[in-house]
Amino acid sequence: MVESGPSGTTPTPAAQVEGDALDAQAPPEPEELALAAEFSRVDAREAWLGLVDQVVRKAGRIPGDAPVGAGFEELTWRTLDGIPVRPLYTADDTSGESAGVPGAAPYVRGGRADGPAPDGWDVRQRHADPDAAAAQAAVLADLENGVSSVWLAVGAGGTAVADLGRVLDGVQLDLAPVVLDASGDTADTELAAAGAFLELAGERGAGRDLLGTLGLDPVGRRARTGEGPDPDAVVPTAIRTASEFPRVRVVVVDALPVHGAGASDAQELGFSLAAGVAYLRALTGAGLDLATAAGLLEFRYAATAEQFPTIAKLRAARLLWSRVTEACGQAFPQVQHAVGSPSMLTRRDVHGNLLRGTVAGFAAGVGGADAVTVAPFDAAVCDPGSFSRRIARNTQSLLVQEAHLARVVDPAGGSWFVESLTRQLAAAAWAFFQEIEAAGGVLAALDAGLVAERVEPVRGRRAESAARRTAPIVGVSEFADLTEPALERRPASEPPAGGLPRFRPAEPYEAFRDRSDALLAETGSRPRAFLATLGPLAAYTARAGFARNLLQAGGIETPEAGPTETTEDVVAAFREAGTPVAVLCASDALYDERAPDTVAVLRAAGARYVLLAGRADVPGVDGNLAAGCDAPAVIESVYRVLEVQA
Repeated sequence: MVESGPSGTTPTPAAQVEGDALDAQAPPEPEELALAAEFSRVDAREAWLGLVDQVVRKAGRIPGDAPVGAGFEELTWRTLDGIPVRPLYTADDTSGESAGVPGAAPYVRGGRADGPAPDGWDVRQRHADPDAAAAQAAVLADLENGVSSVWLAVGAGGTAVADLGRVLDGVQLDLAPVVLDASGDTADTELAAAGAFLELAGERGAGRDLLGTLGLDPVGRRARTGEGPDPDAVVPTAIRTASEFPRVRVVVVDALPVHGAGASDAQELGFSLAAGVAYLRALTGAGLDLATAAGLLEFRYAATAEQFPTIAKLRAARLLWSRVTEACGQAFPQVQHAVGSPSMLTRRDVHGNLLRGTVAGFAAGVGGADAVTVAPFDAAVCDPGSFSRRIARNTQSLLVQEAHLARVVDPAGGSWFVESLTRQLAAAAWAFFQEIEAAGGVLAALDAGLVAERVEPVRGRRAESAARRTAPIVGVSEFADLTEPALERRPASEPPAGGLPRFRPAEPYEAFRDRSDALLAETGSRPRAFLATLGPLAAYTARAGFARNLLQAGGIETPEAGPTETTEDVVAAFREAGTPVAVLCASDALYDERAPDTVAVLRAAGARYVLLAGRADVPGVDGNLAAGCDAPAVIESVYRVLEVQA
């Protein structure tokens, strides 16, 4: 039904008339819409803290009279740099300083306004094949299938300087950047490789369009080997390159040697900052202006499977370098190459490295690295082959083209947690940088042992976390597969000796696995520890699983008794196992009921070493297997007993 309108006009619907009347009666819209205005104000954080306290108190982790917020503090842990990581972040946890915008100082959000969009970051693959023909084929295959720059090992363990032209035959040097790496050879080889590459570019007419990085790094060499020239050694090559090849970078400020020694994130950043300053001093002292000198540097950082620390580290690195160059006269962005951490790779269960590499590549991309190298999954065992290189480059292709990580500039920006971690990490790194500078600079700090001294306790804490499995290594310290076949490939090249130590948390467990393999080859069987399971499956399965997981991480087989009703059942299975080592596995109630008699009977049957899974105090046992125990120490004790028996 409609009402009649004025003569000669279109009739007006009744619903519209009613709507106009309602609009006339409605109050005016407020300038600011407050959706919660009708509700009484509640301190949500205070209420939330109270709920957290209730849960944590119920778990017995705080006393009943603990003040409000004690549960929150109990759930807060600290990084190796002492930075607190809280269970919840709000705007109050940020410093209030702006992270800026991409492409502008302080460059926290990236060195370029458009970030990696739309094509993604520079996908960089490393090649270290001494066979020139094989290296050339591998380089071209990578460039044709998703890689955008080549990281080429030169000298010992890589391409001979004389073979550079052959290996790079077919590579368009003005389109595909080539990054040289002679860190495995001498300083003279490093300079010779840089000169040969520039000569090759001249012969091929690349000229001022040449792209790449010459890879000179006397500071990194000193950290790796304990010897090498001063930063001034890069000056002649830098002056020539700045004049003739303005798009080529000369120096790599490589923080990997410090990271590989077990350093914390702040120590890695502080070292890189001190090394970068040393190069700036050398280059500007030789007459180059600040902009040119800064443009000759590229920074290399480790990307790990700890994604948020990696993201924050790359953002903090740009912030720190911006502050350094600003203090020199003008803020400049930092060019970053993020590399999958060699320390996180394992020689056992190498396919687990695929997961670690993917997370590291994700974190590097989200953190805003200009170039990313995902380590091939078998890099800790052998020089990577075509399959593992393909998987490594395709990992990045998936991140860019299917996960679309490059479509967003600084995707972690605005996260209160990431912003807070970025600023606190930068502050901790700045303190370490100042300590190095106070010691006389980066070379003086290295030569005096300051860097090694500061890194050592951090490395010790990392090693302890691996030993106590509070930082589990999947496939190595957890869920080891004793039937895993060995990789039959050319062994990886040995790095140069000297300098800072090299640390991989997986090594102690891998050494036990090697020991087990040697015994298997020599005797036809692996070392064994018998699991003396008491009672039904439900009573022992959790602790038997824990004991099995721990012992197999050391290459020790773990036959078990299965469900048992009597001590005689356990002893019969023990005799069949043929080992003098037994581990009791049961509930606390069954330990009280049956463990003392079982221990005595096992001893009489030939058990020379009896352990107990759990923390129960049972007379006659030689030790306990429990969460947080020193796993390598327990494994070593079992080997000692077995070797005496043999």
